This record gives sequence, structure tokens and C-alpha cells, in this order.
Amino acid sequence: MKSSEFTARRTQLMAEVGQGNIALIASAKVRTRNRDVDYTFRQDSDFYYLTGFNEPDAVAVFIPGREQGEYILFCKEYDEKKALWEGAHAGLEGATTDFSADDAFPIDDLSDILPGLLENKAKVFYPMGRDASFDHQLMEWITHIRSQTRSGINAPGELVSLEHLVHEMRLIKSDAEIELMRFAADISGNAHIRAMQQCKVGRYEYQIEAELIHEFMENGLRHVAYPSIVAGGKNACVLHYVENKSVLNDGDLLLIDAGAEYDHYAADITRTFPVNGRFSAEQKALYQLVLDAQFAAIEEIKPNTPWNNAHDVSVDVLTSGLVDLGLLTGDVTQLIKDEAYKDFYMHRIGHWLGMDVHDVGDYKINDQWCVLEPGMVLTIEPGLYIPKNCLKVDKKWRGIGIRIEDDVLVTETGYEVLTQAAPKTIAEIEALMN
Repeated sequence: MKSSEFTARRTQLMAEVGQGNIALIASAKVRTRNRDVDYTFRQDSDFYYLTGFNEPDAVAVFIPGREQGEYILFCKEYDEKKALWEGAHAGLEGATTDFSADDAFPIDDLSDILPGLLENKAKVFYPMGRDASFDHQLMEWITHIRSQTRSGINAPGELVSLEHLVHEMRLIKSDAEIELMRFAADISGNAHIRAMQQCKVGRYEYQIEAELIHEFMENGLRHVAYPSIVAGGKNACVLHYVENKSVLNDGDLLLIDAGAEYDHYAADITRTFPVNGRFSAEQKALYQLVLDAQFAAIEEIKPNTPWNNAHDVSVDVLTSGLVDLGLLTGDVTQLIKDEAYKDFYMHRIGHWLGMDVHDVGDYKINDQWCVLEPGMVLTIEPGLYIPKNCLKVDKKWRGIGIRIEDDVLVTETGYEVLTQAAPKTIAEIEALMN
């Protein structure tokens, strides 16, 4: 991502914050895995979105109209010993030269410098409630400033959620963001193809997971966007199954929900296919029904269309199909009203996608569904799940779990499926696997 992209975001943010106010946000922290071993660091998405700075122990401050510079970055000073053991890091010089900060100060000096920057500001825009210790520290600074009112120094009178502004910005993707997401989607699609090609009766779910990760890393995407779901047979009826340890049996379906992350942007794909390469009659009937629901839902993706339209269409298609197959009985309209479909389709059609796999952004505003706009990216993922112990249906349907998920960009004229590289029709899947 070019530095100009981050500069444009900060400019937009500060226009929203307004002169006379201040905004600040802290980086993510390093988290301990066990004893003296840390988890791989992953920057807070909002912090990275505004700064491009990928180190812990940092605070970004934005002061619109400040003569000495509007963007200040507090971070770790350059440490030669740290560089020897852990690798290069920006330091104060890098914060200004490489990350375009107008000013950079040591993070250890935060309590000495930041209170002065808060003085005489009307509002503080800040992600409240995200970090309890930083919340407490901010209130201590403001309380200290209030004690100086007799000296003519005013403390901020209002705390405002920074997330509301940043998340509205993040909801609409720029051309640069879309290119990153296209790449993540392409590699993730290839990984699903590899999984289909390498799937064989008798292999284990974790072995197929390894094939996915191999494809991600082979192409430079070292991190998954979320824990991969590789669920064979009845495991596919557990929506967030991540144990991935069972053997793959002849006659079962394998549901894979997996995507890679590229430069902090996620892909999210689900494909379901037969372990032995051939759908049974029952599997084929249910799979085609889910696919029909997905195709119909995707056709609802266009500007000025309410978010919920795609879900409603998927419910219509699935409920009608379940009646035709005999899994539900009754009037389709009444069954939908009674939410009878939720026995088999219990989640919604999808979610926003971006830097987080379940990305930020409102779904409803003033109790009205959000209207789609160009630049939004969402998933479309209908499914049907019939547990082994479901006594409501004939035995031949039991133990089948199916989900089909794609990442869809809202364009000026309609939509673009970013994840179209991964096969999903019955004919495509069986041809690839055989």
C-alpha cells in the first residue's frame, strides 16, 4: 500500500474531527502465548488503516490545524540490540521518513507530552473501551488538566467514539484496497482448488488444512484470515468447527471455510465437495439448492439495494426447495413467517469483509437496513445443515452440511465476485476432482 493512501485517509479523518479537537489511537499489544513465547504480532486494524505502522507500543495522535504538524506518532526508539535479535524497526526517524509522521516522540515520553496536546481541545476522538488501561490513563490526563483551570487551561469536555468515523471510512474500499482483496481472493481460491485435488478417502482433515496453508505460504501470504474450518461429514453441521482432526470417509462431503490475509486484508471462501469426487443423489439435490440460493442472492447485490434483500431471497429459495424435497411441509409463505427454515439454515446470508474477516460497518441505521454502495465488499454464504441426530427428516438426508461462500464487491453497475476462481458448480467440482 502506498504511503499516499494512508495520507489521504488521515486527511479525511481530520476533516471529520475538525479543528479545535484531537484524535488518538493506540496500536495493538504483543500477546503472550506461553511463558516467554509471544503470538505473532498483528496490528490493530484501525491503527494500521490510518498509519500503515506495523509495530506494537505506539500511539498515533491527530490534531487538525496544528502548525507544528497534524500527525504525531509515539513509538519505540531505535534499539540496535533489539534490531540484532528481532530485526529492523522504524524508530523515531523512520516514523517521519518512512511513515510520514510530522513529529515523532519516544513512547516512554507519552505521559509527559500528550497531556499538553490535550489542553484546550474541545473534543477527544478515541476508541473508548478497547483498552481499559489506556482509558484509565487518558482520564488521569484529563483530570490533571482540569486541575489547572485557574491558570486558564481548559480540559476537553467531550469524549467521542473514533471508531464511528473510522469504520464508516473502512466500509467503502478504495481501488488500492480492492486490489489487495483481489489478490487475497485469487490465492485463496487456488488453495481451495488444491484442497479439492488433494482430497482422498482416508486422509485427515488436518492434512487438507495443510494443503491450504501450503498454497497460501507458497504465494507469500503467511497468515490465515481466520482459523480454517475443514469439516468432513457430520462435522460440517457444526458451524464453527475448527478441530480439523477427523478422518475423511467415503461418501461424505467436506466443507472448507478458509481464506488468506494479504497486507491486512482478508479473503473468506467456503466450498463443499464430495470426499470421493462424486455427489450422491441426496448431496447433489441439497447442494444445487444451496447454489441456487447463492446465485439468486448475489443477483441482489447492486447499489441502492438494502443489505437484507440478499438474505430474504436466500430464505425464499431455500424454503421452497426444502418443501419440494420433503424436508419441510406446508405453505412456503407461512413457513418463512414461522422461520421453519432455521432448523436447517440458522445464520444470515453474510457479513462485511475487509481488514477483518467480520469487518466493521453498520448493518442497520435508525432501524433501517443499510443500503449498498459501490466499494462495499460483503460475503454471500447460504447453507443447509442437517445433523446426524435430526429425526425430523428421512435418514438419507442426515449428516449433510453444505455452505457456499463468495466475496462480492459492489460496483457502480452491480457486483463483481472476487472469489470466482474457486469452482462451485457440481459439474466443475466433479470434473476437477476426477
